[in-house]
Amino acid sequence: MFIDKIKIYVKAGNGGGGCVSFRHEKYVAKGGPDGGDGGNGGNVIFRCDPSANTLLAFRYKRKFIAENGADGAGQKFHGKNGGDIVVKVPRGTLIRDAESGRIIRDMCDDEDFVICRGGRGGWGNRHFATPTRQIPRFAKSGLPGEEREVLLELKMIADVGFVGLPSAGKSSLLAAVSAARPKIAEYHFTTLEPNLGVVSVDGEHGFVAADIPGLIEGASDGAGLGHDFLRHIERCRMLIQVVDIAGSEGRTPLEDFRVISDELERFSDKLASLPRIIAANKADLLMNSADDFAEIPELSEEAAELEAEAAKRGYKVIYISAAAKMNLRELTSECARVLEELPPVMTYEPEIIPETEEISDSAGAESVTIRRADDASFIVEGEWAEKLVGRVNFDDRESLMYFERSLIRGGIIDRLREAGCEEGDTVSVCGIEFDFVE
Repeated sequence: MFIDKIKIYVKAGNGGGGCVSFRHEKYVAKGGPDGGDGGNGGNVIFRCDPSANTLLAFRYKRKFIAENGADGAGQKFHGKNGGDIVVKVPRGTLIRDAESGRIIRDMCDDEDFVICRGGRGGWGNRHFATPTRQIPRFAKSGLPGEEREVLLELKMIADVGFVGLPSAGKSSLLAAVSAARPKIAEYHFTTLEPNLGVVSVDGEHGFVAADIPGLIEGASDGAGLGHDFLRHIERCRMLIQVVDIAGSEGRTPLEDFRVISDELERFSDKLASLPRIIAANKADLLMNSADDFAEIPELSEEAAELEAEAAKRGYKVIYISAAAKMNLRELTSECARVLEELPPVMTYEPEIIPETEEISDSAGAESVTIRRADDASFIVEGEWAEKLVGRVNFDDRESLMYFERSLIRGGIIDRLREAGCEEGDTVSVCGIEFDFVE
């Protein structure tokens, strides 16, 4: 079974809670607070798996939850950090936000991608000791880990896509020019899933080819397998359109060519504009012992019509026989020549940056509440603020600057001024205190 689109749920681990503890040792009076911090929650990490070519592994398991951080303990013992969870996907998988459909990440390289970060562990009570508050009897709870639903969509990475109507010989061609072994039989729709193969050219160069299951008229509108497989051609740098030049399926070569060309144009202008070579397959059926490939257009009126139509569009026609392995070297060499002049395989730019998406949302910031405490300090609370604090390392200067920018962008600073906050006043954001500076 071939699965190339599926929705899953991912959640990072929650941070462990800080500990309330005081140092108790013989002969040590007033040892003070020594509560340890909670451990950080584990992250959810996506990683490319070179051995996978389908999303079948997600058919029965669709929830991936990282380990929570452990609580802190006395004697300044730090809680254990939660273990990360690694989600392996095939190369070429697009990770989209399930709700909006926007692209979060294109998994086309070997770099790991952290989609959900674990919550920070809470501070133990030792962090809250001050000259005026020497016995803090409270600690900070750990922050929740990030969570979201994502849509995984596989778009195979190949340099060349083989397209054509059913039984045109695409699978036979892939088997003839590479080590791939797709299913081959004398009936339509033998191939039910895309197949990849590495084609070697003169033992020095090569390219990756994808055999796309047979398209039919109306595929761009969803007929047959329709969009299910057209999406796999979108990354290709060029196409080889396989045409049955002998008309063994009762269709003319020109009809084969026009049907596929029309479907590609209707599905995507980009696909229709890709460089293309016409592989006129089954040419051996038009030959006799004295004939040569170059003479085929003269022998067949249908072949001459195909040549004329292809010439109008600037496509080269190469006569081959995948079954007899004839003239394949000319085809692969021409592909390699064209590929040298083309840009690399397309990658998709992210439309969402998870690390800043939610905290830059003004609607989320508006849900924050600001109130005045009994000691005249200002307290900022809310889910938006908790997520912001969870992303900030307060021991790092750049992270602190990011924290300040987020408060300004979210309108929190302006709202504090409106609430009467003045320079020097104490502001607490989810337990983190700082002095307000104009």
